[in-house]
Amino acid sequence: MFNPSRDQVRNFFIETWRKYRAKEVLTPMESVAADIMAMHPEYHAVIEDPESVDRDFPPEAGQINPFLHLSLHLAIEEQLSIDQPSGIRAAFDAACQHHGDRHDAMHDALEALGETLFDAQRNGTPPDGAAYVGRLRRRAGAE
Repeated sequence: MFNPSRDQVRNFFIETWRKYRAKEVLTPMESVAADIMAMHPEYHAVIEDPESVDRDFPPEAGQINPFLHLSLHLAIEEQLSIDQPSGIRAAFDAACQHHGDRHDAMHDALEALGETLFDAQRNGTPPDGAAYVGRLRRRAGAE
């Protein structure tokens, strides 16, 4: 199982963005990540700064961790590609129809995933895939 460190994840995004901007060949995963980063110009200054690998983004200071946000996007893209947890693709399609915009639907999925991960961490249990899909379906008005 792939379990990268915080620095490895951050370096992946920084290096992928560098390669993308330099028009170098990207791996399939890098291509997906580059597309996600391109949709988030508000994070470009951070991902263009190699020193940001060591930076903290404390939520209590009102900061959003751009690397976490991008990582969640990437995780959801992978989930959609294999429909895992089962039903995520249909729930996401419903969210796309509800919003009329894929990126807005993606942010519904990010919220649903974040809630699911928070519950799992709080309860000391694995993430509940069915609850995750249900959360996304509710956000899309599909339940």
